[in-house]
Amino acid sequence: MNKPWYKFYSESLPKEIKVPLVGLFTLLEESASNYPNVMAVMDTDKQFTYAQLKLVVEKFSSALYKKGFRKGDRMALMLPNSVEYIVSYFAVLRLGGVICQVNPMYQSMELAHILKDSGATWFISEKSQWKKLDEIDDVKNHLFMISADEKSLGEDNLYEWLEEDHEHVPPASIEPTEDIALLQYTGGTTGRSKGVMLTHANLLINVHQSCSFQTDSIDVPGERSLGLSPLFHIAGIVALNSAVLNGATYIAIRRFRADQALETIRKYRPTIFPGSPTIFLALLRHPQLKKDDLSSLKVCACGTAPLPMETFRELGSKTDAQIYEAFGMSETLITHRSPLDMEIKEGSVGIPLPNTDSKIVDLATGLKEMPCGEPGELIIKGPQVMKGYWKNEEETKNVLRDGWMYTGDIATMDEEGHFFIVGRKKDMIIASGYNIYPTEIEAVLYEHPAISEVCVYGVPHAYRGETVKAAIVLRDGHEATEDEVIDWCNKKLARYKVPRLIEFKTELPKTAVGKILRRQLIKEEKTKI
Repeated sequence: MNKPWYKFYSESLPKEIKVPLVGLFTLLEESASNYPNVMAVMDTDKQFTYAQLKLVVEKFSSALYKKGFRKGDRMALMLPNSVEYIVSYFAVLRLGGVICQVNPMYQSMELAHILKDSGATWFISEKSQWKKLDEIDDVKNHLFMISADEKSLGEDNLYEWLEEDHEHVPPASIEPTEDIALLQYTGGTTGRSKGVMLTHANLLINVHQSCSFQTDSIDVPGERSLGLSPLFHIAGIVALNSAVLNGATYIAIRRFRADQALETIRKYRPTIFPGSPTIFLALLRHPQLKKDDLSSLKVCACGTAPLPMETFRELGSKTDAQIYEAFGMSETLITHRSPLDMEIKEGSVGIPLPNTDSKIVDLATGLKEMPCGEPGELIIKGPQVMKGYWKNEEETKNVLRDGWMYTGDIATMDEEGHFFIVGRKKDMIIASGYNIYPTEIEAVLYEHPAISEVCVYGVPHAYRGETVKAAIVLRDGHEATEDEVIDWCNKKLARYKVPRLIEFKTELPKTAVGKILRRQLIKEEKTKI
Protein backbone atom coordinates (compact mmCIF):
# COMPACT_ATOMS: atom_id res chain seq x y z
CA MET A 1 0.00 0.00 0.00
CA ASN A 2 1.28 3.47 -0.91
CA LYS A 3 1.95 5.59 2.19
CA PRO A 4 3.00 9.03 0.95
CA TRP A 5 2.80 10.51 4.45
CA TYR A 6 6.04 8.77 5.41
CA LYS A 7 8.01 11.57 3.75
CA PHE A 8 7.00 13.80 6.69
CA TYR A 9 8.43 11.43 9.30
CA SER A 10 11.66 12.86 10.65
CA GLU A 11 14.79 10.74 11.09
CA SER A 12 14.06 10.47 14.79
CA LEU A 13 10.51 9.24 14.21
CA PRO A 14 10.26 5.58 13.18
CA LYS A 15 7.37 4.44 11.03
CA GLU A 16 6.69 1.70 13.55
CA ILE A 17 7.20 2.17 17.28
CA LYS A 18 7.60 -0.62 19.80
CA VAL A 19 5.73 -0.25 23.08
CA PRO A 20 6.10 -2.78 25.92
CA LEU A 21 2.75 -4.50 26.33
CA VAL A 22 1.88 -4.01 29.99
CA GLY A 23 -1.10 -2.82 32.00
CA LEU A 24 -2.14 0.81 31.70
CA PHE A 25 -1.44 1.40 35.41
CA THR A 26 2.26 1.36 34.55
CA LEU A 27 1.87 4.91 33.16
CA LEU A 28 1.41 6.17 36.71
CA GLU A 29 3.95 3.74 38.19
CA GLU A 30 6.72 4.89 35.88
CA SER A 31 6.04 8.60 36.28
CA ALA A 32 5.90 8.22 40.07
CA SER A 33 9.29 6.51 39.87
CA ASN A 34 10.85 8.93 37.38
CA TYR A 35 9.28 12.19 38.54
CA PRO A 36 8.22 11.64 42.19
CA ASN A 37 8.32 15.31 43.19
CA VAL A 38 6.71 16.73 40.04
CA MET A 39 3.16 17.99 40.56
CA ALA A 40 0.83 15.45 38.97
CA VAL A 41 -2.60 16.98 39.43
CA MET A 42 -4.04 20.29 40.60
CA ASP A 43 -7.71 20.43 41.50
CA THR A 44 -8.38 23.73 43.28
CA ASP A 45 -6.98 23.13 46.81
CA LYS A 46 -6.15 19.46 46.19
CA GLN A 47 -2.67 19.01 44.76
CA PHE A 48 -0.61 15.83 44.50
CA THR A 49 2.87 15.07 43.27
CA TYR A 50 3.30 11.88 41.26
CA ALA A 51 4.60 10.03 44.33
CA GLN A 52 1.65 11.25 46.41
CA LEU A 53 -0.87 10.40 43.71
CA LYS A 54 0.46 6.85 43.40
CA LEU A 55 0.26 6.41 47.18
CA VAL A 56 -3.38 7.53 47.26
CA VAL A 57 -4.20 5.23 44.33
CA GLU A 58 -2.54 2.33 46.16
CA LYS A 59 -4.64 3.05 49.26
CA PHE A 60 -7.90 3.22 47.32
CA SER A 61 -7.17 0.08 45.32
CA SER A 62 -6.41 -1.73 48.58
CA ALA A 63 -9.75 -0.56 50.03
CA LEU A 64 -11.61 -1.66 46.90
CA TYR A 65 -9.96 -5.07 47.03
CA LYS A 66 -10.82 -5.42 50.71
CA LYS A 67 -14.48 -4.70 49.88
CA GLY A 68 -14.48 -7.43 47.22
CA PHE A 69 -13.55 -5.73 43.94
CA ARG A 70 -11.73 -8.14 41.62
CA LYS A 71 -10.23 -8.34 38.14
CA GLY A 72 -12.91 -8.08 35.46
CA ASP A 73 -15.43 -6.33 37.73
CA ARG A 74 -17.06 -3.35 36.09
CA MET A 75 -16.98 0.03 37.82
CA ALA A 76 -19.35 2.74 36.60
CA LEU A 77 -17.47 6.02 37.03
CA MET A 78 -19.73 9.10 37.04
CA LEU A 79 -17.51 12.01 38.04
CA PRO A 80 -16.39 15.38 36.66
CA ASN A 81 -12.72 16.13 35.97
CA SER A 82 -11.23 15.87 39.45
CA VAL A 83 -8.68 14.24 41.72
CA GLU A 84 -11.39 11.75 42.68
CA TYR A 85 -11.83 10.69 39.07
CA ILE A 86 -8.09 10.22 38.51
CA VAL A 87 -7.62 8.23 41.74
CA SER A 88 -10.59 5.99 40.90
CA TYR A 89 -9.42 5.53 37.29
CA PHE A 90 -5.95 4.29 38.19
CA ALA A 91 -7.13 2.25 41.20
CA VAL A 92 -9.56 0.28 39.05
CA LEU A 93 -6.92 -0.22 36.33
CA ARG A 94 -4.42 -1.42 38.95
CA LEU A 95 -6.85 -4.17 40.02
CA GLY A 96 -7.62 -5.19 36.44
CA GLY A 97 -11.15 -3.84 36.61
CA VAL A 98 -13.15 -2.33 33.76
CA ILE A 99 -14.16 1.33 33.89
CA CYS A 100 -17.61 2.11 32.47
CA GLN A 101 -17.64 5.77 31.51
CA VAL A 102 -20.75 7.70 32.59
CA ASN A 103 -21.50 11.33 31.79
CA PRO A 104 -22.45 13.13 35.07
CA MET A 105 -25.18 14.96 33.15
CA TYR A 106 -26.99 11.72 32.28
CA GLN A 107 -30.45 11.22 33.71
CA SER A 108 -32.20 8.05 34.88
CA MET A 109 -33.09 6.62 31.47
CA GLU A 110 -29.57 7.07 30.08
CA LEU A 111 -28.06 5.71 33.28
CA ALA A 112 -30.32 2.66 33.20
CA HIS A 113 -29.17 1.73 29.70
CA ILE A 114 -25.45 1.95 30.46
CA LEU A 115 -25.66 0.20 33.83
CA LYS A 116 -27.83 -2.63 32.48
CA ASP A 117 -25.83 -3.03 29.27
CA SER A 118 -22.43 -3.03 30.97
CA GLY A 119 -23.47 -5.17 33.91
CA ALA A 120 -21.62 -2.81 36.25
CA THR A 121 -21.89 -3.82 39.90
CA TRP A 122 -19.85 -0.94 41.34
CA PHE A 123 -20.65 2.78 41.08
CA ILE A 124 -18.63 5.86 42.09
CA SER A 125 -20.18 9.32 41.95
CA GLU A 126 -20.94 12.38 44.00
CA LYS A 127 -23.73 11.49 46.41
CA SER A 128 -26.09 14.03 44.81
CA GLN A 129 -26.21 11.74 41.75
CA TRP A 130 -27.68 8.82 43.68
CA LYS A 131 -31.24 10.12 43.47
CA LYS A 132 -31.10 9.47 39.70
CA LEU A 133 -30.91 5.77 40.53
CA ASP A 134 -34.12 5.80 42.58
CA GLU A 135 -36.17 5.26 39.41
CA ILE A 136 -34.19 2.18 38.38
CA ASP A 137 -34.35 -0.08 41.44
CA ASP A 138 -33.71 -3.20 39.38
CA VAL A 139 -30.23 -1.78 38.71
CA LYS A 140 -29.63 0.08 41.96
CA ASN A 141 -30.23 -3.01 44.08
CA HIS A 142 -27.25 -4.73 42.43
CA LEU A 143 -24.81 -1.83 42.80
CA PHE A 144 -22.15 -1.25 45.43
CA MET A 145 -22.33 2.56 45.55
CA ILE A 146 -19.38 4.68 46.66
CA SER A 147 -19.57 8.41 47.35
CA ALA A 148 -16.67 10.63 46.24
CA ASP A 149 -17.74 13.65 48.33
CA GLU A 150 -15.09 14.93 50.71
CA LYS A 151 -17.64 16.89 52.76
CA SER A 152 -20.37 14.24 52.82
CA LEU A 153 -18.67 11.43 54.66
CA GLY A 154 -20.34 8.12 55.35
CA GLU A 155 -19.75 4.42 55.53
CA ASP A 156 -19.07 3.87 51.81
CA ASN A 157 -17.06 6.96 50.99
CA LEU A 158 -13.81 7.26 49.06
CA TYR A 159 -12.27 9.60 51.63
CA GLU A 160 -13.30 7.42 54.58
CA TRP A 161 -11.74 4.40 52.88
CA LEU A 162 -8.45 6.24 52.39
CA GLU A 163 -8.17 6.63 56.18
CA GLU A 164 -8.57 2.91 56.88
CA ASP A 165 -5.72 0.45 57.40
CA HIS A 166 -4.35 -0.73 54.10
CA GLU A 167 -2.63 -3.90 53.05
CA HIS A 168 -0.48 -4.11 49.94
CA VAL A 169 -2.34 -5.74 47.07
CA PRO A 170 -0.22 -7.03 44.18
CA PRO A 171 -1.24 -5.47 40.83
CA ALA A 172 -3.48 -7.74 38.79
CA SER A 173 -1.99 -9.92 36.08
CA ILE A 174 -2.99 -8.14 32.87
CA GLU A 175 -3.19 -9.54 29.35
CA PRO A 176 -2.88 -6.15 27.62
CA THR A 177 -4.25 -7.07 24.18
CA GLU A 178 -7.19 -8.99 25.63
CA ASP A 179 -8.19 -7.39 28.93
CA ILE A 180 -10.61 -4.49 28.68
CA ALA A 181 -9.61 -1.34 30.54
CA LEU A 182 -12.44 0.94 29.40
CA LEU A 183 -16.02 0.61 28.24
CA GLN A 184 -16.43 3.91 26.42
CA TYR A 185 -20.09 4.41 25.57
CA THR A 186 -20.76 6.23 22.32
CA GLY A 187 -22.82 9.39 22.44
CA GLY A 188 -25.94 7.68 21.17
CA THR A 189 -26.83 10.62 18.91
CA THR A 190 -27.47 8.29 15.96
CA GLY A 191 -29.02 5.39 17.85
CA ARG A 192 -28.65 3.33 21.02
CA SER A 193 -25.40 4.02 22.83
CA LYS A 194 -22.85 1.22 22.36
CA GLY A 195 -20.03 0.18 24.67
CA VAL A 196 -16.67 0.45 22.92
CA MET A 197 -14.24 -2.14 24.32
CA LEU A 198 -10.80 -0.56 24.68
CA THR A 199 -8.01 -2.77 25.96
CA HIS A 200 -4.99 -1.81 28.04
CA ALA A 201 -2.88 -2.18 24.87
CA ASN A 202 -5.22 0.06 22.83
CA LEU A 203 -4.87 2.92 25.29
CA LEU A 204 -1.21 2.43 26.17
CA ILE A 205 0.03 2.15 22.59
CA ASN A 206 -2.07 5.09 21.45
CA VAL A 207 -0.63 7.53 23.97
CA HIS A 208 2.88 6.56 22.82
CA GLN A 209 1.81 6.89 19.15
CA SER A 210 0.46 10.40 19.64
CA CYS A 211 3.30 11.63 21.83
CA SER A 212 5.84 10.38 19.28
CA PHE A 213 4.86 13.43 17.17
CA GLN A 214 6.20 15.80 19.84
CA THR A 215 9.35 17.90 19.43
CA ASP A 216 12.20 18.93 21.70
CA SER A 217 10.19 22.06 22.54
CA ILE A 218 7.99 19.92 24.81
CA ASP A 219 9.61 19.40 28.21
CA VAL A 220 9.41 15.97 29.84
CA PRO A 221 8.63 16.54 32.65
CA GLY A 222 7.59 20.15 33.15
CA GLU A 223 4.52 20.96 31.07
CA ARG A 224 1.11 21.93 32.46
CA SER A 225 -1.92 20.46 30.68
CA LEU A 226 -5.31 22.16 30.91
CA GLY A 227 -7.89 19.49 31.80
CA LEU A 228 -10.94 20.92 30.04
CA SER A 229 -12.00 17.92 27.94
CA PRO A 230 -14.33 15.80 30.12
CA LEU A 231 -12.63 12.67 31.40
CA PHE A 232 -15.77 10.63 30.70
CA HIS A 233 -15.13 11.38 27.01
CA ILE A 234 -12.35 9.62 25.12
CA ALA A 235 -10.68 12.95 24.29
CA GLY A 236 -10.32 13.63 28.01
CA ILE A 237 -8.85 10.19 28.69
CA VAL A 238 -6.26 10.62 25.93
CA ALA A 239 -5.30 14.02 27.38
CA LEU A 240 -4.94 12.55 30.89
CA ASN A 241 -2.88 9.57 29.71
CA SER A 242 -0.62 11.91 27.71
CA ALA A 243 -0.07 14.15 30.72
CA VAL A 244 0.87 11.20 32.93
CA LEU A 245 3.18 9.66 30.31
CA ASN A 246 5.03 12.99 29.96
CA GLY A 247 5.20 13.77 33.67
CA ALA A 248 3.06 16.86 33.09
CA THR A 249 0.82 18.59 35.61
CA TYR A 250 -2.87 17.94 34.89
CA ILE A 251 -5.00 20.98 35.81
CA ALA A 252 -8.51 19.63 36.46
CA ILE A 253 -11.46 21.81 35.45
CA ARG A 254 -14.69 20.23 36.60
CA ARG A 255 -16.93 21.82 34.00
CA PHE A 256 -16.25 24.32 31.27
CA ARG A 257 -17.42 27.83 31.94
CA ALA A 258 -15.58 30.47 29.97
CA ASP A 259 -15.17 32.89 32.91
CA GLN A 260 -13.77 30.22 35.23
CA ALA A 261 -11.57 28.70 32.52
CA LEU A 262 -10.05 32.10 31.83
CA GLU A 263 -9.34 32.61 35.54
CA THR A 264 -7.69 29.18 35.72
CA ILE A 265 -5.51 29.95 32.69
CA ARG A 266 -4.37 33.23 34.27
CA LYS A 267 -3.64 31.54 37.62
CA TYR A 268 -1.89 28.33 36.53
CA ARG A 269 -0.46 29.36 33.13
CA PRO A 270 -0.95 26.06 31.27
CA THR A 271 1.36 25.19 28.40
CA ILE A 272 -0.73 22.44 26.73
CA PHE A 273 -4.36 23.13 25.79
CA PRO A 274 -6.38 20.23 24.36
CA GLY A 275 -9.83 21.48 23.38
CA SER A 276 -12.70 21.56 20.92
CA PRO A 277 -13.56 24.32 18.42
CA THR A 278 -16.42 25.65 20.56
CA ILE A 279 -14.17 25.89 23.64
CA PHE A 280 -11.51 27.80 21.70
CA LEU A 281 -14.20 30.04 20.23
CA ALA A 282 -15.76 30.78 23.62
CA LEU A 283 -12.42 31.93 25.01
CA LEU A 284 -11.37 33.88 21.93
CA ARG A 285 -14.67 35.77 21.89
CA HIS A 286 -14.67 36.39 25.65
CA PRO A 287 -14.97 40.15 26.26
CA GLN A 288 -12.40 40.03 29.10
CA LEU A 289 -9.70 38.13 27.19
CA LYS A 290 -6.45 40.04 27.54
CA LYS A 291 -3.54 40.16 25.14
CA ASP A 292 -1.22 37.99 27.24
CA ASP A 293 -3.81 35.53 28.66
CA LEU A 294 -2.81 32.79 26.23
CA SER A 295 0.88 33.65 26.05
CA SER A 296 1.97 30.68 28.22
CA LEU A 297 0.66 28.14 25.71
CA LYS A 298 3.11 26.02 23.71
CA VAL A 299 0.58 23.68 22.08
CA CYS A 300 -3.13 23.93 21.25
CA ALA A 301 -4.60 20.59 20.17
CA CYS A 302 -8.04 20.56 18.59
CA GLY A 303 -10.19 17.45 18.39
CA THR A 304 -13.82 16.20 18.41
CA ALA A 305 -14.80 18.39 15.41
CA PRO A 306 -13.12 20.29 12.53
CA LEU A 307 -11.48 23.57 13.54
CA PRO A 308 -12.80 26.35 11.27
CA MET A 309 -9.92 28.17 9.56
CA GLU A 310 -11.23 31.49 10.84
CA THR A 311 -10.88 30.15 14.40
CA PHE A 312 -7.44 28.72 13.56
CA ARG A 313 -6.25 32.12 12.36
CA GLU A 314 -7.77 33.96 15.33
CA LEU A 315 -6.16 31.54 17.77
CA GLY A 316 -2.84 31.95 15.98
CA SER A 317 -3.08 35.72 16.35
CA LYS A 318 -3.55 35.46 20.14
CA THR A 319 -0.79 32.96 20.91
CA ASP A 320 2.57 31.76 19.63
CA ALA A 321 1.55 28.17 20.37
CA GLN A 322 1.84 25.39 17.82
CA ILE A 323 -1.72 24.54 16.75
CA TYR A 324 -2.70 21.20 15.33
CA GLU A 325 -5.82 19.19 14.63
CA ALA A 326 -6.17 15.51 15.40
CA PHE A 327 -8.64 12.90 14.25
CA GLY A 328 -9.98 10.04 16.29
CA MET A 329 -13.12 8.45 17.62
CA SER A 330 -14.10 6.30 20.57
CA GLU A 331 -13.57 3.19 18.46
CA THR A 332 -10.07 4.11 17.27
CA LEU A 333 -8.63 6.61 19.75
CA ILE A 334 -6.26 9.02 17.91
CA THR A 335 -5.29 7.94 14.39
CA HIS A 336 -4.20 11.16 12.61
CA ARG A 337 -2.47 14.36 13.64
CA SER A 338 0.29 16.67 12.49
CA PRO A 339 3.84 16.38 13.86
CA LEU A 340 4.64 19.58 15.76
CA ASP A 341 7.55 20.35 13.44
CA MET A 342 5.41 20.14 10.28
CA GLU A 343 3.59 23.02 8.62
CA ILE A 344 -0.17 22.65 8.98
CA LYS A 345 -2.22 22.23 5.83
CA GLU A 346 -5.44 24.20 5.83
CA GLY A 347 -8.39 21.97 6.74
CA SER A 348 -6.28 18.83 7.26
CA VAL A 349 -6.44 16.56 10.30
CA GLY A 350 -2.85 15.58 9.58
CA ILE A 351 -1.19 12.29 8.71
CA PRO A 352 -1.51 8.80 10.20
CA LEU A 353 0.38 8.05 13.40
CA PRO A 354 3.13 5.41 13.53
CA ASN A 355 1.82 1.81 13.30
CA THR A 356 -1.32 3.14 11.59
CA ASP A 357 -2.63 2.40 8.10
CA SER A 358 -5.34 4.55 6.57
CA LYS A 359 -7.07 4.75 3.20
CA ILE A 360 -10.15 6.08 1.43
CA VAL A 361 -12.56 3.57 -0.14
CA ASP A 362 -15.72 3.86 -2.21
CA LEU A 363 -18.98 4.48 -0.37
CA ALA A 364 -20.92 1.73 -2.14
CA THR A 365 -18.84 -1.38 -1.42
CA GLY A 366 -16.00 -0.20 0.78
CA LEU A 367 -13.58 -2.28 -1.28
CA LYS A 368 -12.28 0.03 -4.01
CA GLU A 369 -9.54 2.47 -3.00
CA MET A 370 -10.29 6.00 -4.21
CA PRO A 371 -7.81 8.17 -6.17
CA CYS A 372 -6.15 11.11 -4.41
CA GLY A 373 -8.58 13.96 -3.92
CA GLU A 374 -11.69 11.83 -4.43
CA PRO A 375 -14.05 11.50 -1.43
CA GLY A 376 -14.87 8.14 0.10
CA GLU A 377 -15.12 6.42 3.46
CA LEU A 378 -12.12 6.65 5.75
CA ILE A 379 -10.97 3.25 7.02
CA ILE A 380 -8.23 2.62 9.55
CA LYS A 381 -6.04 -0.23 10.74
CA GLY A 382 -3.80 -0.11 13.80
CA PRO A 383 -3.19 -1.40 17.34
CA GLN A 384 -5.29 1.42 18.79
CA VAL A 385 -8.50 0.18 17.11
CA MET A 386 -11.06 -1.18 19.57
CA LYS A 387 -11.58 -4.83 20.39
CA GLY A 388 -15.24 -4.45 19.40
CA TYR A 389 -18.62 -3.37 20.79
CA TRP A 390 -19.60 -4.85 24.15
CA LYS A 391 -22.10 -7.69 23.70
CA ASN A 392 -22.87 -6.55 20.16
CA GLU A 393 -21.33 -8.87 17.57
CA GLU A 394 -23.56 -7.65 14.74
CA GLU A 395 -22.50 -4.00 15.05
CA THR A 396 -18.89 -5.10 15.51
CA LYS A 397 -18.98 -7.03 12.23
CA ASN A 398 -20.49 -4.02 10.47
CA VAL A 399 -17.52 -1.78 11.27
CA LEU A 400 -14.58 -4.19 11.69
CA ARG A 401 -13.90 -5.93 8.38
CA ASP A 402 -10.70 -7.77 7.47
CA GLY A 403 -8.81 -5.89 10.15
CA TRP A 404 -10.03 -2.47 9.01
CA MET A 405 -12.23 -0.11 11.01
CA TYR A 406 -14.89 1.51 8.79
CA THR A 407 -15.31 4.91 10.42
CA GLY A 408 -18.42 6.19 8.67
CA ASP A 409 -16.54 9.43 7.97
CA ILE A 410 -16.21 10.74 4.44
CA ALA A 411 -12.71 12.00 3.74
CA THR A 412 -10.12 12.70 1.06
CA MET A 413 -6.36 12.20 0.94
CA ASP A 414 -4.07 14.44 -1.09
CA GLU A 415 -0.94 13.31 -2.96
CA GLU A 416 1.27 13.98 0.07
CA GLY A 417 -0.79 11.79 2.39
CA HIS A 418 -2.63 14.50 4.29
CA PHE A 419 -6.21 13.59 5.22
CA PHE A 420 -9.23 15.89 5.13
CA ILE A 421 -12.57 15.07 6.76
CA VAL A 422 -15.46 16.01 4.52
CA GLY A 423 -18.34 14.79 6.69
CA ARG A 424 -20.21 11.78 7.99
CA LYS A 425 -21.86 9.27 5.62
CA LYS A 426 -25.09 9.70 7.56
CA ASP A 427 -24.83 13.50 7.35
CA MET A 428 -24.32 13.71 3.58
CA ILE A 429 -27.09 15.65 1.87
CA ILE A 430 -28.37 14.43 -1.50
CA ALA A 431 -30.20 17.26 -3.27
CA SER A 432 -31.32 16.86 -6.89
CA GLY A 433 -28.85 14.00 -7.23
CA TYR A 434 -25.86 15.99 -5.98
CA ASN A 435 -23.78 14.84 -2.99
CA ILE A 436 -23.37 17.77 -0.63
CA TYR A 437 -21.06 17.75 2.39
CA PRO A 438 -22.17 20.02 5.27
CA THR A 439 -18.63 20.76 6.52
CA GLU A 440 -17.70 22.42 3.22
CA ILE A 441 -20.63 24.84 3.54
CA GLU A 442 -19.95 25.41 7.24
CA ALA A 443 -16.35 26.39 6.46
CA VAL A 444 -17.64 29.11 4.12
CA LEU A 445 -20.19 30.35 6.64
CA TYR A 446 -17.60 30.53 9.44
CA GLU A 447 -15.72 33.08 7.34
CA HIS A 448 -18.69 35.46 7.59
CA PRO A 449 -17.78 38.19 10.12
CA ALA A 450 -21.19 38.07 11.84
CA ILE A 451 -21.38 34.31 12.36
CA SER A 452 -20.21 32.70 15.60
CA GLU A 453 -21.51 29.11 15.21
CA VAL A 454 -23.20 27.23 12.41
CA CYS A 455 -24.54 23.78 11.61
CA VAL A 456 -25.63 22.71 8.12
CA TYR A 457 -27.95 19.76 7.47
CA GLY A 458 -30.46 18.38 5.02
CA VAL A 459 -34.23 18.66 5.36
CA PRO A 460 -36.86 16.85 3.25
CA HIS A 461 -37.96 18.56 0.03
CA ALA A 462 -40.74 17.41 -2.28
CA TYR A 463 -38.83 18.11 -5.52
CA ARG A 464 -35.11 18.02 -4.66
CA GLY A 465 -35.38 15.11 -2.21
CA GLU A 466 -33.46 17.14 0.33
CA THR A 467 -32.56 20.78 0.58
CA VAL A 468 -29.82 22.53 2.52
CA LYS A 469 -30.54 24.33 5.77
CA ALA A 470 -28.18 26.29 8.01
CA ALA A 471 -28.78 26.93 11.73
CA ILE A 472 -26.75 29.99 12.73
CA VAL A 473 -25.73 31.73 15.95
CA LEU A 474 -24.59 35.31 15.40
CA ARG A 475 -21.69 36.95 17.19
CA ASP A 476 -22.58 39.33 20.00
CA GLY A 477 -23.21 42.82 18.65
CA HIS A 478 -23.52 41.63 15.01
CA GLU A 479 -26.50 41.39 12.71
CA ALA A 480 -27.23 39.54 9.50
CA THR A 481 -30.30 38.72 7.44
CA GLU A 482 -31.24 35.53 5.64
CA ASP A 483 -30.67 37.18 2.25
CA GLU A 484 -27.21 38.43 3.28
CA VAL A 485 -26.13 34.95 4.35
CA ILE A 486 -27.40 33.39 1.11
CA ASP A 487 -25.68 36.09 -0.98
CA TRP A 488 -22.44 35.37 0.90
CA CYS A 489 -22.69 31.68 -0.02
CA ASN A 490 -23.64 32.39 -3.64
CA LYS A 491 -20.29 34.14 -4.11
CA LYS A 492 -18.29 31.20 -2.75
CA LEU A 493 -20.22 28.00 -3.54
CA ALA A 494 -21.81 26.20 -6.46
CA ARG A 495 -25.49 27.05 -6.52
CA TYR A 496 -26.67 23.55 -5.57
CA LYS A 497 -24.67 23.77 -2.31
CA VAL A 498 -26.08 27.13 -1.21
CA PRO A 499 -28.45 26.86 1.79
CA ARG A 500 -32.03 27.51 0.79
CA LEU A 501 -33.17 27.81 4.41
CA ILE A 502 -31.58 29.89 7.19
CA GLU A 503 -32.60 29.79 10.84
CA PHE A 504 -31.06 32.12 13.39
CA LYS A 505 -30.75 30.65 16.89
CA THR A 506 -29.47 31.84 20.26
CA GLU A 507 -27.55 28.58 20.74
CA LEU A 508 -26.93 25.20 19.13
CA PRO A 509 -27.24 21.84 20.90
CA LYS A 510 -23.85 20.36 21.85
CA THR A 511 -22.29 17.34 23.47
CA ALA A 512 -20.34 17.61 26.71
CA VAL A 513 -17.12 18.26 24.76
CA GLY A 514 -18.71 21.02 22.70
CA LYS A 515 -19.42 19.08 19.51
CA ILE A 516 -22.51 20.46 17.76
CA LEU A 517 -25.30 17.89 17.62
CA ARG A 518 -26.33 17.88 13.98
CA ARG A 519 -28.56 14.83 14.47
CA GLN A 520 -30.57 16.63 17.15
CA LEU A 521 -31.27 19.53 14.81
CA ILE A 522 -32.40 17.06 12.15
CA LYS A 523 -34.63 15.34 14.70
CA GLU A 524 -36.15 18.68 15.71
CA GLU A 525 -36.78 19.42 12.05
CA LYS A 526 -38.76 16.20 11.63
CA THR A 527 -41.08 17.16 14.49
CA LYS A 528 -42.09 20.27 12.51
CA ILE A 529 -43.38 18.22 9.57
